[in-house]
Parts: sequence; structure tokens; C-alpha cells
Amino acid sequence: MRATSSVIVGRDSEIGLLGRALDGAARGSGSAVFLVGEAGIGKSRLAGECAFRAYGLDMPVLRGRATSTGLVVPFRPLAEALSSRFRAAGTPDDAELVPYRPALASLVPEWRGGAAPGYPDSLIELAEALLRLLSVLGRERGCVILLEDLHDADTETVAVVEYLVDNVAGLPVLLVATLRPDPGPALDLAHAAELRGTASARELGPLGDEAVRDMIAACLETGRGEVPQAAHRLLSERAGGNPYVLEVLLADLLDTGRLGRTDEGWRLAERFDPTVPTGIVRSWARRLARLDEPVRTLLLTAATLGGRFSVSALKDVTGFDDRSLFAHLRSASEAGIITPDGAAYDQYTFRHVLTAEALRATLPPAEQAALARQAAEVLEAPGDTGRELSDETRQLVAALRLAAGDEAAAARQLVLVGRHMLAAGAAGSAVVLLERARKLAADDGRDAVTVSLAVAQAQCGQLDTARALLDDLAPVPAGSPAAEARAEALVEVAWVTTMAEQREEALVLTRAARALLGPAPLPVHEAALAVVEGHLTLLPGHAGREELAETERSARRAALIAEEHRTPVVACRAWQLLALLSRERGFDEADACLERMLAVSEEHRLPVWRAEALVRLGANAFMRSGEATRLETARSAARELGSLALLQHIDGMLAMQAVLGGRWERATEIVEQSVEASVRVRNHAAHRYLLLVRATSAAHQGRSRERDQALTRLRRAGGEESMLVPLQRGLCQAMGALMEEDRDRALAELDAALAWERAHPSFFYLSGRYGLRPLLRVLSGADDRAAYRETLASPGAALAWNRVFLGMADAVLLGREKDRAGAMRAVRAAGEAARAFPQAWHLALRLTAEAALADGWGEPVAWLRTAEEYFYGAGVQPVAAACRAALRQAGVTVSQRRGGRERIPAGLREVGVTPREHEVFVLLAERPGNQEIARRLHISPRTVEKHLASLLAKTGCADRAALCALSAETAESAAQD
Repeated sequence: MRATSSVIVGRDSEIGLLGRALDGAARGSGSAVFLVGEAGIGKSRLAGECAFRAYGLDMPVLRGRATSTGLVVPFRPLAEALSSRFRAAGTPDDAELVPYRPALASLVPEWRGGAAPGYPDSLIELAEALLRLLSVLGRERGCVILLEDLHDADTETVAVVEYLVDNVAGLPVLLVATLRPDPGPALDLAHAAELRGTASARELGPLGDEAVRDMIAACLETGRGEVPQAAHRLLSERAGGNPYVLEVLLADLLDTGRLGRTDEGWRLAERFDPTVPTGIVRSWARRLARLDEPVRTLLLTAATLGGRFSVSALKDVTGFDDRSLFAHLRSASEAGIITPDGAAYDQYTFRHVLTAEALRATLPPAEQAALARQAAEVLEAPGDTGRELSDETRQLVAALRLAAGDEAAAARQLVLVGRHMLAAGAAGSAVVLLERARKLAADDGRDAVTVSLAVAQAQCGQLDTARALLDDLAPVPAGSPAAEARAEALVEVAWVTTMAEQREEALVLTRAARALLGPAPLPVHEAALAVVEGHLTLLPGHAGREELAETERSARRAALIAEEHRTPVVACRAWQLLALLSRERGFDEADACLERMLAVSEEHRLPVWRAEALVRLGANAFMRSGEATRLETARSAARELGSLALLQHIDGMLAMQAVLGGRWERATEIVEQSVEASVRVRNHAAHRYLLLVRATSAAHQGRSRERDQALTRLRRAGGEESMLVPLQRGLCQAMGALMEEDRDRALAELDAALAWERAHPSFFYLSGRYGLRPLLRVLSGADDRAAYRETLASPGAALAWNRVFLGMADAVLLGREKDRAGAMRAVRAAGEAARAFPQAWHLALRLTAEAALADGWGEPVAWLRTAEEYFYGAGVQPVAAACRAALRQAGVTVSQRRGGRERIPAGLREVGVTPREHEVFVLLAERPGNQEIARRLHISPRTVEKHLASLLAKTGCADRAALCALSAETAESAAQD
């Protein structure tokens, strides 16, 4: 007889918490709840109640459970949760999810596009994609994701859950996770999240005395007053307030007839056998004895396979035919012992994990070991198909071998799975498995496991741990197979260390690898080392010109050797290094290296390296011509790969291309959709670049207040310690100074950028060194034809943006040399280069016109009119005013601009503020003096005083400070709009 309660008792506080959380999710105010407690304490009942209430609110519910068998299967609870929803409702087709489908492909089979399932390159990218998916699912009514038995989850799942917990606030999502209070990452996460206020954690204690009575009454479907006092006392003592144990013991009392209903109500036998079970194990032994022999065999075998088991594995081990197998499964299910697992079609699970443990405990230890050994042998047998065992089956075999007492055999299986997961990118799970294998391995095999574990730790970012593992290994003879394997691990750890810019540590590792390989390493080993050592030379302050030349020669040899020996990852690393080193000689050579890198990656199906090659080719094409076709191709590849980090990096470049093209609204749109997401996924490099784009966009529009705010954020994000300093000083701040007509400050910023580049390796060519700076120095007379030729010989001079300014510098020099026809040819050439850069072209015209007027060549008046029209329309009033002033000085009649009323805020228009007064008002946000305002607007200080007096009268401000505050407030409101 089954004895289960149809209601939850003693958990009113927890039910109230979940109810409030559901209401919050429905309103778009997400939260996370952890339910912590021992096995059987009622965590799953509460999760089920939460799901029931969510269904009642028509909320999507996603429910997954970690495996309780000890198997490490990355993302299994998450994949089950998504499957539980999509199996019935289908996958969502919202357009906004398209960029995130590749990242979610490892969890959603329908989004794999025919490719083999794999693990994502970045857990944070996967977590962000999952967060976006949940937000879409919960858009109308909120949604709930329930993850049970999180203590059994893999490290990757726990990392994703942590990201969800930290970012779910403000979204229509409720996350509920259940776990035992066992020490481990899941419990650490629950406690840490509660401390930082991002989640609620509730520890479920045993039921109190009255709650036990209520539960017994609910199980018996009777009034609480009809429960025999003796039965209540007995069950309270033996169950210890655990609902699951209480139900099992109550079922045993009912099955044995010691508790039964009479005409007078429920009665407990006054006398009973002294061998009556005193715990859950003996209760299950009694229940098993009452089952048919085949069903008993099936259940004991299933319990040996774990709390959750595969029907196909159970069939292989028991030898039952399909008809008998499913008949016995149905009998066990009807008895309330097992149940079909809704997350997988061929899986069953015990009603509670304690059930499997109790069933195994009914067997003597020797019989348990024998049954486990038999099951392992059956599962390991290749069968007629000679199939390769899956990772999950290998872990099950390892668990069975361990239960049978064969630790070495268990270790061998775990090592195979760990190395496979490491190769597939699941480094966190690989660490867990390899650590288990290392503890179990025989002495003669432990060092090989340790080497693999060190590489896995390094890929997880645990560089100190990886180094310590390798340092603890016993010495091996240089040049031996063991030494070669160890050296390969050192090189991989050194690569990760180099990418983390830990130069000294990486050098130590490469030297150790060379010592292991001996004086004559194999070419393939030499190639791998040369590539790592070559990348080290690019770190700031390391290599001189001669060393860089030798690095390039070594990298070229390494690339050819790696291709010959079919080590494609080393080849891609080598071609990537060569592309950087050869850029100083020209972009054609750099692109040839990247094209080879692309070919290798495509031949060997390395999607990450393919996307990396496309990004670098796209960036080069953008800098050379200003067009973004190849960048868009690279973006498509990154989207297919599911790499949010690459997507954000490419979006930054596309946004900068929009800034240089004068498409500032498009640049803002790109930045705003990526800048905050880049923080969440800890893509710090892309985040800094997006902030630089934001600052540069504001600077090019003459919005100094917005520029300075963005630069402050960039500084806080580490921008001044990054490779972006030359772009910040030149492309952003120098251009911003020119938009304020401050050439001296612009030259100072350009000089600072050049000084930084001379002290650090730099591969940026848009800092002004090869275009804007030479033009300004030619205009000031500081540079002559010789300096121009020196700049022209640099690869940076070939970039379209730089050709605009460098061409105009040539025109100025030719004009001074009285070669008027040559000067005009140079202007036309600059105009051809400027097709994609309207602001650069009009700035160059404005700068060059004065020199043309002075030297009597060209069409300076037409140029100034064109520039004035452009900058007036763009709202860059200082430059527009400077153009008008230059025209007047040239004796040209210039009509005063009286338009622009549409730019004046409604409140100021209503009180009669004129366009010219508004120009003064806008500048007051920065609190400049009258002389500064006069200089920037090309009017007299006396005129500024008149405008200020008029503004004070019209706005009703008490004084200049109040007027400045109003200006700042108006600018802030406009920025938010």
C-alpha cells in the first residue's frame, strides 16, 4: 500500500516566499531562491508546489535535475530544463534570440544546425544567452526555472547558475534551486549569493511534532485526531521529522498490517515482532521480499546502476527481453518505487535517491561488489557493433568498478572521459574527473593523470595550481616519452599564461619544457615552443627590433613545421603571430598570413580560429578602405560559433567605423546594445573598446561633457593601462580638441600618443601619428617635405583615414612650393580617400583652407563654405563659427546664421532664447570663462556678456552659477532622451 501525503505540511514560510517570488517574476522583478536540506526533507515537494502554482498562472516552467549517480555531464540540469519546456511548446523563434542560438546549441538540439554537439568556449557567454532566452520566455507572464539536486551538478552548471543568480533582478524570471547541505561549490554559491543579497537561501529543518501528526493524517486521509498516539510516537521517533522516511516507515506499517483501520478507527498493533525494522534499510528489505523475483532482481540491478538509470543499460545487464523488461518496470512503477524520468525518454529514476541507497544496502557487501562487477563487464563489452562507449557510460563503468573494489580500472575510465572533455572545452568538468582519477590511479599511472590535470587547471585559469601540480612530479629523463608528454603540458600551460600576460611565469614554463625535451627536441615540439616564446616578445617592454626579427623567422619556421606535422592549432597560433609582426611592412603581407590562418582553420575544422582569422582580416580591411564587408562576414562567423566575446569585439569595430563615417546614431545604437552586456560576460577588452567608441563619438560631435564622462568610465575600466591609450589620446581627445578649435591642445594630445607608442609595442594606426599629426605640424611649419616622406613610407600611411590628412599635408607643402596644380591633385586624391569619412574630409578642408588663402592656391573660399555648412548641420558650432570667421577675414560676405531654433529645448524657446544665445547657453555646462566662450564661438567677450545678461533675464536664474547649473541639467536630460 502506498502512503504519500497529498499536501505539504510544516512549510508555510517557504511556500509564502515562493509565492512572493512568483508574483515578482510576473511583474518583471526576478529573483533566485535556494532550498537547502537533507535528502527526503521536502525540497522537491516545495519545488513541485512552485511549479504547480506557476502552471496555474500560465507561466512557462523549465525543470531539470542533476544526476545523482556521480556522473559528470556538463550542463545536464540546464539541458533537461530547456527540454522539459521545448518538448511540449517547441523552441521560440523570436528574432532577438538568433545571435544567442549558437551559444545555446549545446543545450538545445534543435539549434545545432547539423553540427555535432560541443561545449561553449565561454561559460559566461552561455549564461548570458540563457538569461536572454529566459527573459523572452517570461516576457508576458514571467517564467520559472527549477533546478533540483544542484549539489550533484557539474562545475560548469554551477558557474552558469551563479551568473543567472547575479543578473536575474529586473527580469521576469524566477530561479529555484534545491540542494543538500553538503560542502561543495553549490552550497558555497547559495551562501555567497544570500550574503551579497542576490538570492534567498532557506534551510529546511525536520518537521515538528504537530507537523508530523498532520502529515500522518494526510497520508491516511483521516482527521489528525484519529491518528493513534502510539503510531504518532513511533513514527516521530524513527523518522526524525524527515517526510520521506516517515512515508516509507508508514508504508511498512500498513503493508505488514501492524497499522490498520477497524470499525473503531485506526489502530496500531500492541504487540509486534521484535525484529520489526528499525530504519529505512530494513523497511525496504521487507518490501523487496514481498515483490516477485524478477521485479526484485530488476530493482537491485537498477539500484546498482544509480538513482537514475537507462532502460537500455538495464536491459543489457539483466538480459531481460523487451516485453519482460517493460512489464517489470511497470510493476515497480505501480508500487511507487520508480518513475519514468520526464527529461529523457529512456530513463527511469527512483522516487527518491535514498531508495536506491537503501536497496543496495539490503545486499551483503560481497554481493554488492559482485553485482557491480557483472554490470561493469556487460557495459564494457563492445557487442556486435563494436561501439565506442559514451562519456556517460564510461563514468557509470568507473562507478561500478569502484564499487567492485577495482580502483585502477575506475581511474582508467575517468581519465579517458576527462581528457575527452578537456579537448571538447569543458575544462571545469575535466578537472573534477581527472582529480578523481588521480586519487584512484595506480602508482605507475598517476603522473600521466597529473599532467592532464595540470593542463585542465590552466585552462580553468588556475595557473598557480597547474604549476604546483607539474612541480610536484618526480623527475624523468630528458628526451624520454614521459618527458615529452610533460613538456607538451608545460607548453600548453605556458600558452595560457602568455595570453594572461604573465610574462615571467611563462618564461619559466618554456625553459622547463626545453629542459625536458633535451638539446635536440622534435621539430613539432620546437614549433610549439617557438610560437609561445614569440608571443611573449610582443608583451610591453620586452623585445627590440633585432629580437622581433628573429621571432618572425622562428614563427615562420614553426608555421610550416606545424602544418607539415598536422598540428593545426600551433599553425594558427604561428600565422596569427606572423600577421602581427609583418604588419609594419604593410597590410598585404599581414593579410596573406591571416588568409593562411583562415585556410588552416577551415581545413581542420577549427571554428574558433576561423572566426579569429576573419575578425583580423575584417579589421585590416576596415582600416585600409573604411568599408566593413569583411567585418560583417566575421560577425556572421562569430554568431554561428556562438561567441558573444567575439561578437562584442566586432561590434566595437563596427561602431568605431560608424563614428569615423559620421553615422553617430548608428554608433550609439551598437554601443548601447553591447556595452553593459560586455561587463556581465567579463569581456573587459571589448568593454573598454566600446567605452572608447562612446567617448570618440561624443568628441567628434563636439560634446565635451559626454566625452569626459565616457573617458572617466574608460579610466575606471583600466583604459589607461591598456593598448588603447594611443587611440584615446589621438582619435578621441585630439579630434575633440579640434572640434573646440583648440589646435595647441590637439597637438599636445597627438604628441602624447606618439610618446606612448614609442615606449610600447603598438599595432594601432589610427592614433593620428600617420595622418592628422603630420598635417597639423605641416600647417604650423614644424614639419617639412622630408618629415612628410618619412611618414609616407610607413604602412600606416596606406590607411584610408590617414590618407585624407596626409594627402592634404602634401597639398599644403606643394602649395608652398608654388606647385598649384600638384597641390590640387593632392586635394583630389585626399577627397577620393575620404569618401567613407565625411567629417575627416570637412575638417581637412577647414584646416587646409587658411594655408591655401595665405599661399594663393586652391579654392579655399569654397572649401570653407562647404565645411561651415557641414559642421553647422552637425551641430559642431565652434568649427562652423571658425569657418565663418575665416571667410570674413578673406573679405567674403557671410550671412549670419539665424536658423537652428529646432535645436533649442521647448522651455527655452518659450521664453525667447535665440539660436546664438543657445550656443552660449550650451557651453555654460562646462563652466568656461567669457574669454573661452568668445574664442570657441569666434565672437567678442563683450558680445558674450550681452548674451549672458539676456539669458539671465529670460530664464529667471539668480546668477551665473544658477545659469551654469541649468545648462548642465538641460544637457543631462537631452543625453538621456
